[in-house]
Amino acid sequence: MVTLLNREWYQTIARRRSRRLYEARPVAPATLEQLDRFCREFKPFPEARAVLVSAPGEELFRGILGHYGKIKGAPAFIAFMGQVESPYLYERVGYLGEGVILEATCLGLGTCWVGGFFRPEVAARLVGARPGEKVVAVTPVGYAAGRWSAEEKLMTGFGRNHWRKPLAELVTGLDQSYWPNWVKVALEAARLAPSAVNRQPWRFEVGKNTITVAVDNLHDTYNIPKRLDCGIAMLHLDLGALAVGVTGTWEFLPPPRVARFAL
Repeated sequence: MVTLLNREWYQTIARRRSRRLYEARPVAPATLEQLDRFCREFKPFPEARAVLVSAPGEELFRGILGHYGKIKGAPAFIAFMGQVESPYLYERVGYLGEGVILEATCLGLGTCWVGGFFRPEVAARLVGARPGEKVVAVTPVGYAAGRWSAEEKLMTGFGRNHWRKPLAELVTGLDQSYWPNWVKVALEAARLAPSAVNRQPWRFEVGKNTITVAVDNLHDTYNIPKRLDCGIAMLHLDLGALAVGVTGTWEFLPPPRVARFAL
């Protein structure tokens, strides 16, 4: 079982982009096998898992997917799922899924978080979901096209979707002048996390040797739980801290808070 984080993911955070247009060729077998093995072994939480399907999944990505646009040409996809009864299903699936997506990026593959505009019943059938499991999100996987389609440019606002709110709008608690270096690096990594339609719902409270993640409000939008986005930010926060030699543990919290990272 792989639970340790890949240090290369930290460098991958800044360059990864969501891609919807893929080359019409299969993923190299060795690369696909490596990614499949990682999906099976990376289990930061026992109730969440990722399943790679080496098939295009036309049923899954057919037509317009809301604000996400069309997924075209991907030869495979990954489903992220977890036990419905888990009280922290969404944040744990978000954390797991972002690890898988960053690993795929390190392997030279394109991906795109799709959390609200896919067919979950189709995904569950294709991956063989177990009783009590829910497919929360999926990503296409393949070699991203060298050029950006007009539709991709429209969906990303010609790069504006990678814009992020400044930390001053996101952080409360300990005054920034007292932050140790690991807090600064961890928060900068967390603010770069992807989120549904770039809504950036996470908020952070800095304490003495702690960072608490919360949602901006309890109103989910685009049919995607905000706690899924916050789980993605949690992984980024972990990676930022790890990049400067700091590790900690997570304590999950009731809404509107999500979890607390503590040295």
